[in-house]
Amino acid sequence: MTEPPRSITDSRVLAAMSHPLRRRLLDALTVDGPSTATMLAERTAQAIGNVSHHMKVLANASLVEEAPELARDRRERWWRVADTSRRWSSASFRGDPASVAVADAAKSLNLEHQVAKVRAWHSQSETADHDWVGAAFSTDMWMQLTAAELNELSEQLIGLLRDWRARGAADDGAERRPVFVFTHGVPASP
Repeated sequence: MTEPPRSITDSRVLAAMSHPLRRRLLDALTVDGPSTATMLAERTAQAIGNVSHHMKVLANASLVEEAPELARDRRERWWRVADTSRRWSSASFRGDPASVAVADAAKSLNLEHQVAKVRAWHSQSETADHDWVGAAFSTDMWMQLTAAELNELSEQLIGLLRDWRARGAADDGAERRPVFVFTHGVPASP
């Protein structure tokens, strides 16, 4: 059984995890596992000092933690994500104008991050392996729901995605790649 997602209710934590580079660092740690700042700098094409600074910000927000058991000596610092599943709602930040501004910026940055992943795939899908092109998907549909029903749908989708993530990679020799999946369910007009 997977542990429940961490609920983010502090705007400082939300700001820390929404910064574009810090989001990339969290993604790299989530996909590739524990890493040093040097390894993360190589993966993100950033200066080691810049990555170290951002790792400290993430650590201060309890989004990453040190993994000292991986260090070969006292100078080497390894990092891992503190929790691989996080969840937040704009409703948690109502009432404080500064927190509302952080939540609004986080929503925008999050959507940009998600769309950028899909755009990057589409820009190279012409040269991608046929099986992966056929497996990639996009779907959208209209529904008539109450707020409670939308919440229930959200919980079911998140549960399904978490179950798939918890399966881990089988040791069957099949090619597996990191796959980015995101969903949105929002009231809208045609």
